[in-house]
Amino acid sequence: MKRFLPIIGIAILLAGCVKQSAEQGSVPLGNKYATGFQITPTDTGIVVEVLQPYQRVCVKEPMRRLGTMSTVQVGFLYAIDAMDCLVAVCNPELIYTPVKGTEVDLGDSMKPSAERTLQAGLDALLAVNYGQYDNLEAARLEKLGVMTIYINEWQEGSPLARAEWIRVLGALTGKLHEADSVFNEVEQKYKSLSVKRSDSAQRSIMSGNNFRGTWYVPSGKNYLAYLFKDAGADYPFYDNDRETSIPLTIEETLRYFHEADVWVGAGGNSLAELAQMDEKHTWFKAYQNHRVYNWRKQIKEGGANNFWERGVVHPEEMLEDVVHILNNDPDSLLHFASHLE
Repeated sequence: MKRFLPIIGIAILLAGCVKQSAEQGSVPLGNKYATGFQITPTDTGIVVEVLQPYQRVCVKEPMRRLGTMSTVQVGFLYAIDAMDCLVAVCNPELIYTPVKGTEVDLGDSMKPSAERTLQAGLDALLAVNYGQYDNLEAARLEKLGVMTIYINEWQEGSPLARAEWIRVLGALTGKLHEADSVFNEVEQKYKSLSVKRSDSAQRSIMSGNNFRGTWYVPSGKNYLAYLFKDAGADYPFYDNDRETSIPLTIEETLRYFHEADVWVGAGGNSLAELAQMDEKHTWFKAYQNHRVYNWRKQIKEGGANNFWERGVVHPEEMLEDVVHILNNDPDSLLHFASHLE
């Protein structure tokens, strides 16, 4: 269970000029999967509570000027047709989703330019808190008068829980009903696909890469492990509840994955590159049988990868990729995964 910081309410009134797209008095109460936020209708608007670190935001009118520190947030805004609200971005070269091109470049997401952020006149900066450094950056900007709101979908375990954070973006922009519509369709397709996976059942899967002598693989609480399980794959760490990736020695990795049928999420772009990175990559049956895949099918020259934008919003397409891979279906059917040659 995640440990949440003490709850200290801070009410923030937000102004904007975007019209509400639908009546928000019928906001559904409670989330189906996500545990990191809550949305509650009130007589004066919508209250959005982010639970770690705790924030309580009262949205009286939709936001019209948002900045983002993460490309995932761009994917959410695009899915609910709220890109007009996006006026400032970090690392624009890493954004895959088409943007207007007139957004203010806030610089590196690890340390956004305070001067540019202030000049952008934001209603709020959508932030992340991967660690203490990110919290300090957000605190620094808030002292300068920039309100930050954490979008922490990455803290959720399951793919559907991560995708459900689209509701937060919907609440902030006056498009909560559009967000619920998108998510409900995603959920329906995901659950339907996970039921129709019998052909792939019991085929074994491996993930991760060798980094400086240690192989890091997803724990059972990682969203990739959820995908593997929902696709019907055999994976040895479903019951491991570690919060972070599991570090393995090469001996342990061989014991668990030497005979795995497929390898999903490799770090290279070709089998030759994997071998050049580390000869140990060639020791696995999946490599020898040319059944290796990365998540780079939709990637731009500058490094922008749609896996981190549309993939988070549409986990049903990620799940479909894993099912296709396990069944050895044609590569043309894959959305985000790419077969290494």
